[in-house]
Formats: sequence, C-alpha cells, structure tokens
Amino acid sequence: MKFILASASPRRRELLAMIGLDFDVLPSHVPEVRAEGEAPEEYVARLSRDKAQALASANPSRWVIAADTTVLYGDELLEKPADAADAERMLATIAGRTHIVYTGVTLQNVDLRYCETRVSESEVRMLPMSPSDIEWYVRTGEPLDKAGAYAVQGIGSMFIDSVHGSFTNVVGLPLATLFLMLRKAGIDPLQTNGVEP
Repeated sequence: MKFILASASPRRRELLAMIGLDFDVLPSHVPEVRAEGEAPEEYVARLSRDKAQALASANPSRWVIAADTTVLYGDELLEKPADAADAERMLATIAGRTHIVYTGVTLQNVDLRYCETRVSESEVRMLPMSPSDIEWYVRTGEPLDKAGAYAVQGIGSMFIDSVHGSFTNVVGLPLATLFLMLRKAGIDPLQTNGVEP
C-alpha cells in the first residue's frame, strides 16, 4: 500500500520513512490563513483537512496523510518566521517559557468515503536564551522554516528543557496519533511497512 503525504516538510517525510510506510510526497499548496477568532486546534485541524482534500479528490483511490503544525504562546500563534528578525523575536518570546504545539492530522480516502482528523497537543518548555544565544541559533538557518522558529530534533534541541506530550508532534507529525488513526481505518501499519522485526 502506497500512501500520499500531502506535505513538503522534510521532517514529516523522515518520520513516515522511519516507521517504514511507503509513500509519495505531493505537497498540497493550500493557503495557510487563520480565520478571525479561529482557535489554534481548529485552525490546524481545518488546514490538515484542506490539504488532504486537495490531494484526495485528485487521487480518489489513494490514502492521503496530511498535517499542519502551529505553536501557541499566550494568545499569539508562532508560525514559520518571515525572516531572521522575526525568528529572533519568536525565540525571545518563548525563551525560558512554556508554549503549546498543536498538530492537526487528517487521513482520507475518497473512494472509501473515509476522512478522520485528530489534533495532538504538546507542551514545550524552553531554556532561557541570551540575545547572543538567539542570534547564534538563527545564524545556523535552522529556525527559518519551522513553526515557532526552532527544531526540537535538531540544533534547537539543546535549548529545550522539557516536552510533555508527543515528541513527534513537536517535530510535525504525531506518530502515535497517526498509528491509532491507521488502525481505526483498518490499516495495520505493522503489516504494511516492510520492516522486518
């Protein structure tokens, strides 16, 4: 069975490959615009559904996996930074504090009239970061294409004090949530992944 991953994210590709699923990468190019008053968990759920639908309708017999991740600190959504200065601002905001990472995941197959969306939530506490720590980290380039301006699985891991909830959710695809969704849809990931025990 070959899935479609509706995402250009290298991290999501790595996570799906790690568990041995066979998939094609087909980014969906859905505009990521939050509706006024839309709660963060509703926002990521809607975007993941929109991304899945964009590809599932064109590939009705295929199973599509789509996801969207955002970071919430207080009332502010911290999505991908616009530039280095924005990344520095975001990191200064969350340094030494706790924020929430939400990922919406959708599994869809049009021919089978199946569509399920779930939202995973994790709390991340950052270590305090000095202005020079932040400037150094932004210069690595790692924060520039990531929600919240850091990579929990990369260089940014040295600034993470703790993660409560799914670690892979913070990376961008909560694997335990996806595993349960696949099982509910009648797909056994342990039988379709080609990984020998």
